[in-house]
Amino acid sequence: MTRLKTMIGASLLAFACSLSPALAHPPIAATQAAATFEQDRADILAMAGNYKVRFDMQESTRWDPAYTPLDRKISGGNEVVRVIEDTGRKIVLQHMLVIEHEGASHIIKHWRQDWEYEPARVLVYADRNTWKWEDVPEKMRTGRWSQTVWQVDDSPRYGGWGQFETQGGVRRWRSNWTWRPLARRDAVRKPVYDRYLSINRHQNSPDGWVHWQDNTKMGGKDGKLVPIVQEYVLNTYTKFDGYNVKAADDYWSATKDYWAAVRAEWDKVANENGGIVIQEEAETGTVISARLLQIADDIVEGKTDTQKAVSEARKLIAENTGRI
Repeated sequence: MTRLKTMIGASLLAFACSLSPALAHPPIAATQAAATFEQDRADILAMAGNYKVRFDMQESTRWDPAYTPLDRKISGGNEVVRVIEDTGRKIVLQHMLVIEHEGASHIIKHWRQDWEYEPARVLVYADRNTWKWEDVPEKMRTGRWSQTVWQVDDSPRYGGWGQFETQGGVRRWRSNWTWRPLARRDAVRKPVYDRYLSINRHQNSPDGWVHWQDNTKMGGKDGKLVPIVQEYVLNTYTKFDGYNVKAADDYWSATKDYWAAVRAEWDKVANENGGIVIQEEAETGTVISARLLQIADDIVEGKTDTQKAVSEARKLIAENTGRI
C-alpha cells in the first residue's frame, strides 16, 4: 500500500507539472492589470448577497471502460454569502445555508472562499489528508487572483490561481488546473476514484452568478493515477431573499469572533508546518469538523462562551494536525 501511494503521488506530480496554465495564459502586463483591478474586485464582491442555489452535477464521459457513470444529480437550497474581510487585495466571502425544518430556520455554515491579488503562493491539495504551499510562478502573478476554498470547519479544501478574462462578451475568472479531495457526495460512496483534477470558472450574470466546474475524477490503477470519469458541475446562485435571511446574519453575529480565531489557528498551522496534514473522513470532512461546528452552535444556544469555545477549538486543531 505504501509503495502504491508513493507511485501514485509521483504520477500525480508528473501529471500536474504537464498541465502548466502558463501555456494557455501568458503573463499580464502591469498596465493591463492596473486597468482591470477595480473591475476584478467588483466582480468578486458582487458574489455576496442572498440566493437560491441550484447544484447540477453530471458525470458524462467515462475514461475507464469498466466504470458506469452516475445519473445526473440536482439539488439546491437557500444560501447567504457575506463579505467578512476586504483589505483591497484580499477579499473573504463566507457562505451559509439556511434550512427550514419543522417551522424553524437552521443555519449550516458552508464553504468559504478567499481571494488574494497577485499571490506569491497558494495552499493547495497535495495528496490524501495533505495540503501544502505551492509557489505561483513569479511571471504569472501580475494581474492574477488566487482563490482558496475552505471547508465548513475552515480547514482547507483546494486552492488555485487564475485571471479574469472576457470571451464572447462574457467576463469570468478562470483557474489553473487544481487538485481537490472528494466532495462528501462522492466520498460516502467509496468510489474507485479518490480525487478531482479541475478547472473552475466564476462569472456574474444579471440574476446573480454561476460557478462552473470541469472535474476529472482520478483514481489509482496498476500503480498509476488515471482518469476514471468526467464530471461537469454548474452551481447557479440566483438572487432571492424569500427566506429567513436574518437567521444567517444572527448566527454570524454570534459566532464571527469564534470563527475568526479558528481561521487564524488554521493559518498558524499552515505557516508553521509548511502546510496542513489532518485526517479526513467521508461523513464529515475532517475528523474534527463535526465538533468545531457543534461548538459554534453551543455559542449560539448560550451553552458556552467565545473564550472557552476558542480554547477548545485551538486544542482540537493542534492535537489533530501534523507537519508536512
